[in-house]
Parts: sequence; structure tokens; C-alpha cells
Amino acid sequence: MPISSADRLTRPEPHLDVREVTAGYGGAPVVWDISIAVGRGEVVSVLGPNGAGKSTLLKVIVGGLRATEGSVRLGGEDVTGLPTDALVRRGLGYVPQDKDVFGRLTVLENLRVGGYLLDKADVEVRVESVLELFPPLKKMPKRHASKLSGGERKMLAIARVLMLDPEVLVLDEPSAGLSPQLATQMLTEQVSGLAERGHAILLVEQRAAAALEISDWAYVLVSGRTSLAGTSTELMAQGDFAQVFLGQAVRQRD
Repeated sequence: MPISSADRLTRPEPHLDVREVTAGYGGAPVVWDISIAVGRGEVVSVLGPNGAGKSTLLKVIVGGLRATEGSVRLGGEDVTGLPTDALVRRGLGYVPQDKDVFGRLTVLENLRVGGYLLDKADVEVRVESVLELFPPLKKMPKRHASKLSGGERKMLAIARVLMLDPEVLVLDEPSAGLSPQLATQMLTEQVSGLAERGHAILLVEQRAAAALEISDWAYVLVSGRTSLAGTSTELMAQGDFAQVFLGQAVRQRD
């Protein structure tokens, strides 16, 4: 069972609210009875070892897989089962782990594509606004995405999604492929900065310790179930947390 905490009472109203979701691929469920809440201005992490069910849960949240039980609510609206494009129109932004930018397009072209729901005049205004958040990209508008470094490419992926100013951002392994230094910089500067601007951030991340450093709340999945949940301080105080990431079993809690 998840850890209970008085801090839960001080969290903001959920803008993304996943309730008792069970899902799989036609056989036995891969995730069971998962509930996750993310409010404006929060960074909420989903952690767990490989095979824990993080990817399956993420597919349900972003519209790539239908839940067999439970619901997903966005801004108070039940959006369970809606496709990704419909969720984007309702204020959800999704940055996948890979295939996150168009390599043959320039930085500027990628951003314009990201603003596909905006009027033409609004696209250019939004491009300028987004580039202010990512100074390195501002210096290379005509560089092709395929020529960017790993860190620059991930910045572009996030910037492209920000073109529609989503209220909720779902980030799948934003530090993947980056050096430890760049990974820490990405999380502490870019991801934290987005939460400070009022976005609700759901972060799926393998670098558990780094993710906890910036998280207001975190959930740990093991074998498709929520094994632990709480603030970073609470989780780090749990002996079971270390065991999860050593691949050892987590005992059930009352």
C-alpha cells in the first residue's frame, strides 16, 4: 500500500488525476489499480525498476492504450480512452523518450510544427516566447535537429511541446542518453523550471535519486503495482526504496 502522509493534505488540486487504472495487452494485466495525482506547479515522478509497468501506465495516460478498469481525468474532465491528439487539444503535452523531434527539420521548423493548432501569426509569437526559455536553442534556429547534441535535442523536444502551452506535461525519461552532468542539469534546471511556471509535471525517470531531488511527490511501481508513494524525504527514509532499485522484492505493507 502507498505511504500515507499529512503532506498529502497540502498538495494542490489534481489537474491530472489517474484513478485505479488497470491495463494490459489482452492477457493478464500489466498494471493493477494504479492511482496518480499531479497538480499545477508540482513535479510528480513515477519510478521503478525495468518491467515495473511504467511504460504501460504512461500509454494509458497519453492515450496510447485503453485501460480495462479505472479512469483518467484532465482538468476535471473524464478523458479515459481519448486518443493522444484529443488530449493535446485539452492541454496535455507529451515528450516521448525517443522519436521526439524531426531530425531533418531545423530547430525553428520543429517549433512551428509543434504549434500546429495555432493561427499562423500566433505561431511566430509563441516561437519567440518558447525560445526565451531555452537560450542555447535561440542561438541556432536554422540548425537541423539531427545536428544537435543530446541535451540540445531534448531541450528542443520539450520546447516543441511547449508551443501549445500545455497545462500538463508528461515527460518520458528526459535524461535518457545524457551524461550524468547533463542529466542533472536537465532535471534541475529545465524540468523544475517548468513546474515553477505553473505546469503540472509527470516525470517517468530511471535516475531515481536525481528525480527525487526535484520531485514534490513520487510513486514507486514494482511488478505493476504501487509499492511506495510519498515525498522524496519519505521515500528515501524507507529501506524498501533502496531494495526496489537493487532488484530485490518489496514486502507488502499494511
